Amino acid sequence: MNRTLKRCAFAAASTIPLLFGVTATQAQSAKPITVVAPFSAGGDSDLAARNVAASAANILGRPVIVLNKVGASGAIGSQFVRESKPDGDTLLLARVGSQAVLPALKPSTPYKWSDFTFLGLLELNPYVCAVKANSPYKTLAALIEGIKQNPGKMNYSTAGVGTIHEMGPQMLFDALKLGKDAAVQIPYKGGGEASAAVAAGLVDFQCTNLATIQAFHKSGQAHILVITTPERYREIPEVPTARELGYPFLERITGWSALYGPPGMDKELVAKWGGVLQKVAKDPQWIQSTERIGSVPHVLSPEQTAEYVKEQFETYDRLGKSLGIELK
Repeated sequence: MNRTLKRCAFAAASTIPLLFGVTATQAQSAKPITVVAPFSAGGDSDLAARNVAASAANILGRPVIVLNKVGASGAIGSQFVRESKPDGDTLLLARVGSQAVLPALKPSTPYKWSDFTFLGLLELNPYVCAVKANSPYKTLAALIEGIKQNPGKMNYSTAGVGTIHEMGPQMLFDALKLGKDAAVQIPYKGGGEASAAVAAGLVDFQCTNLATIQAFHKSGQAHILVITTPERYREIPEVPTARELGYPFLERITGWSALYGPPGMDKELVAKWGGVLQKVAKDPQWIQSTERIGSVPHVLSPEQTAEYVKEQFETYDRLGKSLGIELK
């Protein structure tokens, strides 16, 4: 091809984006945005990430993909985002366990709770305790009695050491003066796997966010014993609250999802994402999908999110010190 033909070919290629109403720069910027879910597929983190990714993609007109980067109770995926470029193309689906509990209880965590750019809280997750459907423990009182009668012999599944899945049982053990080792923790890579273990009868019980166990409860594979919401939850009105059962302190445990960016994102990008999430909050499809998995839509601004997460970190920091829990 001679030089004239090469120039013509290059010019034609450069004008193709313009034929579709976008500039070449805009076409290049249409690369996917990655939302890192730091726990395995099917868990709370993954479900929340996929819901917000779908809605944000429609709002932005750009593909938004979910990358499950698991391990170390969410620390591996979180650290991956922390070390990413602050260009808004790599974001984190933040969870209470990896972003508040772990930094509070494990001094060796490679990041602090504040080592990210806060973009917005997304949802709250009612917290429940459940057993397999044919478990002999049909009530929370029966489960507690079983733990008392079999110290250190029963087990419970979690999404990893230091996650919210562990904190509920530990708070209960402490209140009942049963000791930290009243039951054995069996950690899994994510909440979905931990809930599946309950439904399959591989463990005796689980305390988790409603999102991952609700389907098993409704299908009759698992049985939820208690929920930590102040009032009974409309989707499972047959389940009593912790307050009704005499354990109101369990209301301090609740799950949540938020969207974070790497540290150092500029103010314009933060404002942009804050605006996107305000639109997400009004998206009927996102609201329906979030409620379907047992979560409560609760979008906060970047500033409100920073304050909320600070309070959450301080709650688990105090709890860890009072219970004498420090993760190695």
